[in-house]
Amino acid sequence: MKYSKSTFSQEYGYESHIIQALLCEIGSKMGFRIWLPKADREHVKAASASDYSDDLLETLPLQYNDVTVRIIEQIDVLWLKLNGRSIARAFEVEYTTAIYFGLLRMADLVALQPDMHILAPEERQSEVMKQFRRPVFSMLDTGPLSSRGSIIGYSDIGKLAETPHLQHMSDAILSETELIAHD
Repeated sequence: MKYSKSTFSQEYGYESHIIQALLCEIGSKMGFRIWLPKADREHVKAASASDYSDDLLETLPLQYNDVTVRIIEQIDVLWLKLNGRSIARAFEVEYTTAIYFGLLRMADLVALQPDMHILAPEERQSEVMKQFRRPVFSMLDTGPLSSRGSIIGYSDIGKLAETPHLQHMSDAILSETELIAHD
């Protein structure tokens, strides 16, 4: 699927579902197992141009307590390593929840997950950056959340989805597209 601002609306639904679908497609091509919250699955599949259902997990086989798993299950997209037991990347798509709540979920996972990303449309990135820098996220015992996460633009994910040979690339390619929220 090719992403542009005009891609969403009546044809596919919410823009956030298209971004989630692109993340699923990219992750699947790169060889990851995929997690989507159950409430989003139908909408995201409808917005997707490819079939990644073989890589979509029905349950999260993570070995955390029930409270932690319930938090993790609400993250917009997870890429899990092939064993399905360790998270490679976590993505919160801005617009599916308030920026603050997405960042709170990321902060909850700071001890568990090093590579977390907030995806935001370009016109909202400064607001996301402002929230990222709030004291509650800057003064964590483990260091600022901004040192463990990044902001990625919707159009950057669209470009990445169009990259040929994704199946031969590593998720490290995300570092080329991220905007780190450092002061």
